[in-house]
Amino acid sequence: MDWTFWMFLTVVLVVFGIAMIALGIFSAYFGKGKNRNFGLLIAAVGAIVLVFWLWLTIWSGISPFCEVNVWDTILDTIIQLTAILIGVLIAAGIFLVTVLKS
Repeated sequence: MDWTFWMFLTVVLVVFGIAMIALGIFSAYFGKGKNRNFGLLIAAVGAIVLVFWLWLTIWSGISPFCEVNVWDTILDTIIQLTAILIGVLIAAGIFLVTVLKS
């Protein structure tokens, strides 16, 4: 699949939103005081970005991503990231076994 700027922007927005929500919840759960409040703020920003992205791609009459099939792009990204994660985990496992056995 040939990637365009709009596909790249779609992936950046979705991953940014999901990461902000996950990291915000993590910070709010394990943090204390100011960190907890900042975690909630971070999660809220991530949620706002995802809602904005959904509004642009589904509910609005405009088509900001032109001829990009958004859901196919997201599916391809998830598959590629899963493959990357598996490769990194295998390499890290081999590295750790090698280092710990020597």
